[in-house]
Amino acid sequence: MTTLTADGAAIIAELHAAPGDLVAEGVPLVTTELMKMRHDIRAPFGARVLTVHVAPGDEVHPGSPLMTLEPAEVAQAAQSAGADTRPDMAEFRARMALLDDAARPEAIAKRHAQGRRSARENIADLFDPNSFTEYGALAVAAQRGTRPLDDLQARTQGDGIICGTGTVAGRPVAAMAVDYTVLAGTQGFNHHRKMDRLIEVADRDGLPIVLFAEGGGGRPNDTDVADVMAAWLNVTSFRHFAAHKGPKIGIVTGYCFAGNAALFGVCDLRIATTDSNIGMSGPAMIEGGGLGRVAPTEIGPSDVQTANGVIDLLVQDEAEAVAATKAMLGLHSPADAADTATDALRDVVPADRTRAYDMRDAIYALADIGSFIELRRDFGAGMITGFARIRGRAVGLMANNPLHLGGAIDAQAADKGARFMQLCDAWGLPMVTLCDTPGFMVGPEVEKTGQVAHVSRLFLAGAHFGQPLVTVILRKAYGLGAMGMAGGGFDRPDLCCAWPSGEVGAMGLEGAVRLGYRDQLAAITDPARQEAEFRRLVDQLYERGKALNAASLLEFDAVIDPADTPETIDRVLRAARPPRPGPSYVDAW
Repeated sequence: MTTLTADGAAIIAELHAAPGDLVAEGVPLVTTELMKMRHDIRAPFGARVLTVHVAPGDEVHPGSPLMTLEPAEVAQAAQSAGADTRPDMAEFRARMALLDDAARPEAIAKRHAQGRRSARENIADLFDPNSFTEYGALAVAAQRGTRPLDDLQARTQGDGIICGTGTVAGRPVAAMAVDYTVLAGTQGFNHHRKMDRLIEVADRDGLPIVLFAEGGGGRPNDTDVADVMAAWLNVTSFRHFAAHKGPKIGIVTGYCFAGNAALFGVCDLRIATTDSNIGMSGPAMIEGGGLGRVAPTEIGPSDVQTANGVIDLLVQDEAEAVAATKAMLGLHSPADAADTATDALRDVVPADRTRAYDMRDAIYALADIGSFIELRRDFGAGMITGFARIRGRAVGLMANNPLHLGGAIDAQAADKGARFMQLCDAWGLPMVTLCDTPGFMVGPEVEKTGQVAHVSRLFLAGAHFGQPLVTVILRKAYGLGAMGMAGGGFDRPDLCCAWPSGEVGAMGLEGAVRLGYRDQLAAITDPARQEAEFRRLVDQLYERGKALNAASLLEFDAVIDPADTPETIDRVLRAARPPRPGPSYVDAW
């Protein structure tokens, strides 16, 4: 026999067994109360109750007998206590279940029928398994004064945005995913409060932020705050997000208008699917402004937004967008060097210096196989920009495109290159530039595009660029355009080198001859003799400016075998100061 005794002074609140009862191990027998707190005394083993020594209301002291038990065979199933019977746990599970996609089968089925994923599916795909911690999941729309709470919980989960932190390939990352199935992705009072909280956490811990932006702008019917806000222009999320110093990657599918578009616009890197429509105003705002009725599909379709440079990377679907985002977030992670087609580099530039070629052939041969991710391909065609790995090291690659205007740099190409240089600086990535340009584009029509202001941005970006830089001259390196490709001048890169096919000059050779020898050529009346003299003078300038001669005059640092380019770049970057994040600001263009 065993007699249970009181641990301390208390009042007997409840008795749960009587003499003769069989009780399983762990079942409550006596409940005591002290200072309004209750404590269960449980059966230490399967037993039969022989004697009960107390009654409800009795005062007991340490050592007071409570019940006398004798061991007995009692099935464990007789135990009735458990977590599932607790009202608070049942309420918790029911409330959390409303957050799952399974709670909204019709809405999720509609998303899938459109070829799109839910916000939670995107979050699950982005983060490493079991690494995501959600913030503010239980928020609902600020409409408690006009809608029942259970309706808000069932229909406005998270107030339309999922926020949290986790790891992506082991790297800590924050993410915000607008849930279009909740009030069409509009931004409510608590929606913005959740954003501000996550941005604060990301700022404090130096985390990148991934934004899945979809939906419209501010929500006008958050009635709970209608009495304290008139125009709601003191929302802080836009300023806080724009000021965030870590990388910001935006992803858009479907409709993205107004406030969501503004947030997407300040991202360092903007990824969108082919079925996206992005605009600073949606159909309602356009109609409200007296500009007529338009369909949402008429506003900022992806072909328009890639051509004008709003979209950095166009992808087919959200799965491809998330995969690209993971690749971007993994740029700072070490990687094994992949094979490269280095021998092919010797044949990229034609022996005939007047023949055009595809610069992307050089990029694909230079970069580790499969590593090049091109950005803004349909904007600023004269400049090629993107991320790649060379000998396993992540770099930004910027190159002239000889197939467009002969490689001349126009306003769009300059804007594209300057913004990419800012991006690499902000993300702490070294850059490799591949130069083949006759210089900045010239002519009266070009100046109508604001050429002076646009091309000068390359010099501004280069002057502030704080990361290691390697410039490789493949063929033409003429004038201010070539200097802009080298961060402002051939003295700026950690190494400025050329292939044997390289040539340098203050301007294009043919133009230099026509200007510098105009009178001499005009004095030759025979057209054949004039052309022969012109060619002789061009060849003379070429000999002076070709790579081997220019390097001997210390115009730049070295002439290298094209096949040695990856190894040369790797050596220089290994010796250079390690990259570190630069200024956070990345200009929209």
